[in-house]
Amino acid sequence: MDRGTVGSAQSGRLQVEVREEGPSAVVTPAGELDHHTADLLREPLENCLEKGFARLVVDCSRLEFCDSTGLNVLLGVRLRAESAGGGVHLAGMLPAVARVFEITGADAVFTVHDTLEAALGD
Repeated sequence: MDRGTVGSAQSGRLQVEVREEGPSAVVTPAGELDHHTADLLREPLENCLEKGFARLVVDCSRLEFCDSTGLNVLLGVRLRAESAGGGVHLAGMLPAVARVFEITGADAVFTVHDTLEAALGD
């Protein structure tokens, strides 16, 4: 298990950590993901794809809020990852964030796992 940090970004309301876990890049946003902070998540996700990580695991266990802009970031990155032969796996969503995915139907287009460990084991 490689715990080397690929990168990180932060703002007052959203912090994003990125690390390598074998063939996956694990991206952990913490805080609020909305139209003010969406680029703080988009850029690290796109950087992971550019570095050759087609399998992205987004650890949502510290994500407190996600609006439609944040959802669109994840949907856009999902398309790019799938076209590269990979995908985006979401793990550990808190109920408030999971509800946004359920209401919009986005939970049907992502692989969703209860825990980060389950996502990495898939």
